[in-house]
Amino acid sequence: MQDGVDCKDCPLRRLEIFHAFSPSDLAFMREFKIGELRVDPGGPILVEGSRNPQLFTVLAGMGLRYKTLPDGRRQIINFVMPGDFIGLQAAMGGAMGHSVDATTPMTLCVFRRSEFLDVFRDNPSRAYDVTWRVATEEHFLGDALASVGQRSAIERVAWAMVRLHQRTAALGLADDGSIPFPYRQQDLADTLGLSLVHTNKTLAKLRERNLVSWVEGRLHLHDLDTLGRIAVVDPNEEPLRRPLI
Repeated sequence: MQDGVDCKDCPLRRLEIFHAFSPSDLAFMREFKIGELRVDPGGPILVEGSRNPQLFTVLAGMGLRYKTLPDGRRQIINFVMPGDFIGLQAAMGGAMGHSVDATTPMTLCVFRRSEFLDVFRDNPSRAYDVTWRVATEEHFLGDALASVGQRSAIERVAWAMVRLHQRTAALGLADDGSIPFPYRQQDLADTLGLSLVHTNKTLAKLRERNLVSWVEGRLHLHDLDTLGRIAVVDPNEEPLRRPLI
């Protein structure tokens, strides 16, 4: 564990996607944060069934949030990116219902779980921010469930591409339709409820139409408008500004 970046110098605070801290928010977060944690690619951050004593905000890097069935099958719930607040489930008194692993080298801001409930008593504005994050996460999971349950394979993959572009662009990680995607085809398949073979064939169809290419850990989205029409989503929808915890 290292001391790391002072909250007043946090690089995420410069991004428009996040609400500005008030002076009282900044003072609170500087006290709430106890350090930073570095995690190597493939390393576990949170383990399903555990009662982790810490909460985290992703400062840098990307990972996976997933649930595993007893027979080893896996459902990826979301891709973890900078600004994500993780570990809240265990903070509310229960065990983790899912796991989080690092995909790239990651840097995490660390908070003590034991102090989390003090947020609701001592800092109502920060407590509201936590509630807002939970509500928007539920909204996203509903969208993802609708995709897995109702969209065709090519619609699901196009939906994932559009949503990934929206998220990475808001974090300043997109470059003219090119976005970081340091994952495997199996990870994409496990996110969308498809077999690896079906995912591979669907990506090939999108490549043949010159809509998508995937090279050395980056996705190149050549026609976002067409991908949006396939996915039945608006690729130009402005993402909601959100609190940074």
